[in-house]
Amino acid sequence: MANTTSAKKATRKIARRTEVNKARRSRMRTFVRKVEDAIASGDKEAALAALKAAEPVMARAAQKGVVHKRTASRKVSRLVHQVAKLA
Repeated sequence: MANTTSAKKATRKIARRTEVNKARRSRMRTFVRKVEDAIASGDKEAALAALKAAEPVMARAAQKGVVHKRTASRKVSRLVHQVAKLA
């Protein structure tokens, strides 16, 4: 357990940031899942639309430190490649 006042405050801050990061990560995964579902159904138009919506969400998650920049880039790249294969 935290002893000092500053350690207690740090614990509170970490708890708040964890909640925010969980929400951001969950939002990102939801958008990715929408793209993957559209790809699985074979609907290229829906997949493109979902990808267009998901890309900025993933970039924002990377910018905020929820995921690493390269992780987000890799995920976007793989989704783009899968959508392109639908043609």
